[in-house]
Amino acid sequence: MRIIARMNVGGPAVQVSGLMRGFNRREFDQRLYTGFCGADEADYLNQVAIDVSANRINGLGRRVNLRGDIRALLSLIKTIREFKPHIIHTHTAKAGFLGRIASLLSFQKSIRVHTYHGHLLSGYFGSFKRFLIIIAERSLAVFTQQLLAVGEKVRQDLIDVGIGKKEKFSLMPPGLKLAGLPTKTKSRAFFGLNSHRLQCAYIGRVTQIKRPDRFLDVVSEIKKRQINLDFFIAGDGELLEVCRERIIAENLPVKVLGWQSNIEKVLSAADIVVLTSDNEGTPLSLIQAGMAGLPVVSTNVGSVPEVVLDNTTGLITSLDVQEIADALEKLVSDKALRAQLAIAAHEFTLANFGVQRLVQDHEVLYKKLLSNQAKS
Repeated sequence: MRIIARMNVGGPAVQVSGLMRGFNRREFDQRLYTGFCGADEADYLNQVAIDVSANRINGLGRRVNLRGDIRALLSLIKTIREFKPHIIHTHTAKAGFLGRIASLLSFQKSIRVHTYHGHLLSGYFGSFKRFLIIIAERSLAVFTQQLLAVGEKVRQDLIDVGIGKKEKFSLMPPGLKLAGLPTKTKSRAFFGLNSHRLQCAYIGRVTQIKRPDRFLDVVSEIKKRQINLDFFIAGDGELLEVCRERIIAENLPVKVLGWQSNIEKVLSAADIVVLTSDNEGTPLSLIQAGMAGLPVVSTNVGSVPEVVLDNTTGLITSLDVQEIADALEKLVSDKALRAQLAIAAHEFTLANFGVQRLVQDHEVLYKKLLSNQAKS
């Protein structure tokens, strides 16, 4: 039984979809339970993973609502008692909270597994909420047989605040698969991008934690330096309109594409990918960039250094706008360096972040947990 709060466009939805598609159906009866996306979010199941079937649970979305959360909890308890799953695997914070409590209250002998897809301890909540989350996660970790983190930095930070013990935690890096890339000429024509200038892509949610304001500060600096580089934003979020207004007001060389379902077309239109976040787990956009053979410039946050090898597959910077701009200028001015980083990124990401590895690692883990349970 796989539970995720909502399948909004983003890393967790991509990972869960890959697992739902890839598991050996002769060995595993795998069922997905999820809530509904908000009005301002794109639903990955409707937009991209239309082949993945899911059971919808009312109240299991993003918003915290006592009545809705209780309704979701009761629905999960009822479902667990009917399904009697050997393993309940929860993904994302809210699903992890409600799903594991439902598992305990159902009185079934299910093995509980939870994945931390990102860094929930900084950037999202105030100090009091953060304290409450840590207390809740510490308590739930006691009743969870296996904890998974998408990166070493995420895992260590959780352990450092007392969430789970090291022996319960395993690494489970993301796993992806890209379809064939269209030609750069066709993709740029489709998006209306200048084919005579290098293009740098911001790919992802346009939300505060991703710091689109810092991205636009970098663009402004690049413009001041008169560097031959254009930018585009492929993503959506609550700050998109604010960004659009600033782009127009300052006449910045940025084209807003909005959210795009065809990531391959987006990647093929780019020459460089930039990430300006304050906080990350293991960013899928950078893995996808590597698989597409694109060098990246990224801030040194979360598990980025596990995805981008500094000066080997990309350039990692501090949060300083000038430093990010310097790294972009370096790539623009050195075609050989761009090509060198691109080749290394392609080889590294394919070897370490393929979807087949993700599926196989999960299947092996589940069999091991079931075997250990049978012996005890």
